[in-house]
Amino acid sequence: MNIHRSDFLVIGAGISGAAAAAQLADGGTVTMIEMEERPGYHSTGRSAALYTPNYGPAIVRAVISASVEFYRDPPTGFTEHPIFSPRQALTFVGAGEEGRIDEFMQAATPATPMQEISPAHACELAPLLRREAVARAALDPHVMDMDAHAIHLGYLKMFKARGGNLATDQRIVGLDRSGGLWRATSAGGDVFEAPIMINAAGAWADEIGRMAGLAPIGLQPKRRTAIIIAGDPALTPHNMPAIDDGVTEAYVKPDAGKLMASLGDATPSPACDAQPEDIDMAMIVDWLERTSHLTVRRIEHSWAGLRSFVADDCPVVGFDPGSDGFFWLAGQGGYGIMLASALGRITSDLIRSGSISAALTDKGISESALSPARCQTAML
Repeated sequence: MNIHRSDFLVIGAGISGAAAAAQLADGGTVTMIEMEERPGYHSTGRSAALYTPNYGPAIVRAVISASVEFYRDPPTGFTEHPIFSPRQALTFVGAGEEGRIDEFMQAATPATPMQEISPAHACELAPLLRREAVARAALDPHVMDMDAHAIHLGYLKMFKARGGNLATDQRIVGLDRSGGLWRATSAGGDVFEAPIMINAAGAWADEIGRMAGLAPIGLQPKRRTAIIIAGDPALTPHNMPAIDDGVTEAYVKPDAGKLMASLGDATPSPACDAQPEDIDMAMIVDWLERTSHLTVRRIEHSWAGLRSFVADDCPVVGFDPGSDGFFWLAGQGGYGIMLASALGRITSDLIRSGSISAALTDKGISESALSPARCQTAML
């Protein structure tokens, strides 16, 4: 039996775990455990990779705002090229749903306002749209493409440079606390010990909590399916905005010379290696052909990923009130890439000092809004 001891133990090497581990490694020894053979296999590797500041509940938007400065100007060596590139997003609604545009524009943050555009202008920006499908439209010029892979890799490099230890192919099958230490036992028999454990296990976070004998936070993984198809230069110029159906939440965006499309579905699922289902892919194609001039002759690639939510759709970040040294970093939903920078700093702040720094609270981020206690109370 191999025993590995460190100051901090992070379970899960997706984007959230990697960002937190990199922050904690600046001043402590950190072991990050990943159950797959490589980090980011699940949700992190299956992201739509769009920076959308007007997406999600108020606390989510505040955390997104707190993350953007790092992504705009990362430290030297974090990435080899800019994380953001221009995209914009166009939201349209059909006849009978015109009021939705007012709702979207009113919900936008003052720093990132949306602007209404005419249906004709919408179809000029996105020639693939059928004119009869667009009753009203709005443009969000603040939406950008994100290099999700570069962000994740950057945090993994930072973690390694700070002396962090990454252990892959280590599925945790047992947890206990003794003598002031958490002990995590893997299926292979290795034991990882630390006084503080960070649960960044994504869709499996409640499972890890149960192993530790703690109350669940009510995490619900939800499957989202996406497809890649060929574009048409006449209908899908490379600078076309991402297009969002404001009624159904379906979307399509340029992706490396192709098009990525999804219904924005959120199908409840157990924690698993999610795979696309034929019916979901067929429904994406049906939406595309009803709302656009595209004819889908072949799906070139497809995938599904899990986004995990608690009841209020907000992240769960903080120490478990019923146990010493067990820290939740879960429930990022579909926002994980955008949230990672700030959530990594929040995790480090709460663990090291017990409070969130003024630079983050000034943006409207509070410990109570993120606390696991709010979820566990709701489960009683």
